[in-house]
Amino acid sequence: MDDVRLEAAQARMLPDATARTPTRRATLHLAAGVLVTVVAAWWFVLAQEGSDVPAAGQVLDRTVDFAGRLLGVGDEATPAYAQSAKWAVVGRLALDTVVMSVLAAGMAGLGALATIAFAARSLTIGEFAPANRLLGRAAYLVVRGVHVVARSVPELVWALLLVFLVRPGVLAGALALALHDLGVMGRLGADVIDGLDRGPLRGLRASGARRLEILAYGVLPAALPQLVTFLLYRWEVIIRASVVVGFITAAGLGFQLRLDLSARRWTDVALILLVYVLLVWTVDLASTALRRLAR
Repeated sequence: MDDVRLEAAQARMLPDATARTPTRRATLHLAAGVLVTVVAAWWFVLAQEGSDVPAAGQVLDRTVDFAGRLLGVGDEATPAYAQSAKWAVVGRLALDTVVMSVLAAGMAGLGALATIAFAARSLTIGEFAPANRLLGRAAYLVVRGVHVVARSVPELVWALLLVFLVRPGVLAGALALALHDLGVMGRLGADVIDGLDRGPLRGLRASGARRLEILAYGVLPAALPQLVTFLLYRWEVIIRASVVVGFITAAGLGFQLRLDLSARRWTDVALILLVYVLLVWTVDLASTALRRLAR
């Protein structure tokens, strides 16, 4: 980058003193707009018929009563969290949930890795585009479109659609989670590639490397650590979403939670929530440790 372009880039990054007042004013206007929108949303809800807000004391009484049910206060039967047999059952369901999340993260990661080169602007229609520009643009639009559709449909909706195609279970849940996260990982991966330092790639091209060699020896080694970090972040999100998806696909902790809620087995619900929290906490710790290794 020459000096003129470097100074221009630095000028864009530094705050302009003359623009402080309009920026603050714009921030105040934005804050006022957000406040008005929130107030309007509350007004819309409260204006609905039968939408009376319960008194604080009533909410507190209900909360205490519900917490007592979860703990089994007043029940003659032994609470579920005090029975080893119940822990064994919920432990097997937790294993199903973990397997579902690992399958989903693996499929989403592989799918993203196979498609992000076609979704990166720099490799399809930018500086490193193929000689056939029309083919590069077509691939860019198609893959970008697939990523947009995949991440626009929530995991729960994918699960509702997939149970008509795949037998309900762990695989159906994993596919629903993977489809949504393929779109997210595809977008993040393409942005990572577009943000890479172009210098080493230009050096490879100048030395006579072909497109596949630039991809193999320049793009992937530089982008892979960030992609692995993103995938581990998404694994944390997937393990949380797996319970909701399990409601539909009849797999893991989610389906059992649905059954226990329907039957009002409150101490069983408390046990599942406890195991779920422990599971998410464990995955968070594992993901953090793996991200440190990937850096």
